Amino acid sequence: MTRDALILATLREAGLNPVSGEELARRLGVSRAAVWAHIRELRALGYDIQASPHLGYRLLGTPDLLHGDDLLARLGAGHRLGRDIRVFRQTTSTSDVVEKLARDGVAEGVVVFAEAQTAGRGRLGRTWVSPAGKGLWFSVLLRPALRPPEATRLTIAAAVAVARAVRTQTGLVPEVKWPNDLLLRGRKFGGILTELSGEQDRIRHVVLGIGLDVNLTVADLPGVLRRLATSLRLELGRPVPRAELAVAVLRELDAAYARVIGTGFETLADEWESLCTTIGRPIEVALGPRRIRGRAEALDGDGALLVRTEHGHLERLTGGDVTVLA
Repeated sequence: MTRDALILATLREAGLNPVSGEELARRLGVSRAAVWAHIRELRALGYDIQASPHLGYRLLGTPDLLHGDDLLARLGAGHRLGRDIRVFRQTTSTSDVVEKLARDGVAEGVVVFAEAQTAGRGRLGRTWVSPAGKGLWFSVLLRPALRPPEATRLTIAAAVAVARAVRTQTGLVPEVKWPNDLLLRGRKFGGILTELSGEQDRIRHVVLGIGLDVNLTVADLPGVLRRLATSLRLELGRPVPRAELAVAVLRELDAAYARVIGTGFETLADEWESLCTTIGRPIEVALGPRRIRGRAEALDGDGALLVRTEHGHLERLTGGDVTVLA
């Protein structure tokens, strides 16, 4: 944990009780003057830290920004995912950054956030609108001991993790549209993009990209999206603290990932099915020029969708563009 992260973690743990400069200096292994230098840097970022010559320091407020040290402090130790958190003010796509880190041999668990993306992307080459300071746009590097056909399990786990975190933080109850859309009242507020590099029998690494529309307003949505998309703010009628939600998602994602690479995927799949608006519905799936019509019946053991076609055949699908039919 960095020194800034340790300061923020210590002040949060203390609540409204002041922490002396001497105590912070002892924990950080630096001088009190160095502690004061760190406090000034945090203040410059917008952290409201009260300083009293006789009592010490108190954290009274935090800015609405994503700061790697603060996210690490909030998350705490002992997590596989989020052991290394990096935040960019702007990048093309967080998945591009994580892909480069993966090829450089960085260990799994690194998380890259961006306050804004200039080329955010979704499935099938679609763009993702990522206005600055309005959402959570991030990617996670994973190196699971799975076969490529099992990669769909990671998308399932991510959807469950996000749904849990959103429900805990806001009271809203998300739904899932297979394979990767997150919905509120039938409108999309989030998506998951799972990109893997591997061989025939093993995965080398996976870049798990997640985009969540948190505090977007109607004005932030292009006209064509206004009847199809929404945000947590639009559904609640108030802004949502992004850093708190980010940490809640990472905690849930870490727990879900442990179940995917362990022996708990079946319970995750059951929870996903309870959230899914696709199961039990007539659908059409576009696979390039091919169209499959039928009824979505269930997930299989790898997270693929089982569709009973209009001709009575059972099709196993791991991707495609799904339309739920009336």
